Parts: sequence; structure tokens; C-alpha cells
Amino acid sequence: MIKQHQGVWEFCTHSAVRRAARQLGQLYDGMMGDAGLRGTQFSLLTQILQLEMPTQKMLADALVMDLSALGHTLKPLIRDGLVELVVDEKDRRAKRVRLTQDGIRQQQAMLADWERVQARFDAAFGKQKSQELRQALAFIASPEFAKAFREET
Repeated sequence: MIKQHQGVWEFCTHSAVRRAARQLGQLYDGMMGDAGLRGTQFSLLTQILQLEMPTQKMLADALVMDLSALGHTLKPLIRDGLVELVVDEKDRRAKRVRLTQDGIRQQQAMLADWERVQARFDAAFGKQKSQELRQALAFIASPEFAKAFREET
């Protein structure tokens, strides 16, 4: 029998993570200021900066996305002049993703809001538990976890 709590499955990890992600997305978006970007877009800009002009494949792998989903996600940022795709000098088949000067300014402008929102999360959830949660989620998002998950025991 499926155990439910207020109409929600308690045993399904996938469902729990998806619900939590939606809730956090709504909370972060509501507190990220009036920059006109969502929290997920800020995270994408930040990831591009951290990876220092990644190829689309490198960025998709880091975000655990397929290339077509990444392309869809990048389109509004490219349209708004925050991100650009440039041909890789060593492999002309590959495209690299980089922030424009406007993209860098936008990411930097949102950084203080993100730090404030992140501090609120840590305060509400507990700083130690927050760190442990991020570590657990990073492991779940890793190729090692995906490999172990797919292997039959």
C-alpha cells in the first residue's frame, strides 16, 4: 500500500525532489529582485562564468541536461544579449558559450540577491543540514551515481 501524507507520496524520492525543486524555484524567483531573470537563469549565467567559456556540451554535462534542452534554455539569454555562442577556435564544429558584458553585469547585479536568498535558505533549513543537502544532491547529479543507479546488483 502506498503511504500518503496530505495526498503526497512519501516513499518516492523522485517525486519528493521534484516537489522540493519546484518549491525552491518559486521561493528563489520570488526573492531574486527585479532583474527580470529567474533564479535558474542566474544559475546558468553563474555556471557559464565558472566554467570559463565552456562548449555547449561541457555546459550541458555540468547541468545534467541534453543539448537540445540547453539550447532552448539559452535562447532567451542570447536574444536578450546576455549570452553569445562563439565558434571554438580549435574545433570549428563546437560552439562555446560566453557571457557578454551585459551578461556579466546582470550576473553581478543579481549576486547580492542570490547571497541574501541563500542565507535565508540556510537559516530556515539549518546551515549544517544545508551543506549536507547540497553535497548529497551533488552526488546524485554525478556520473558516478548515475552509473551505480543503472547497474543491476
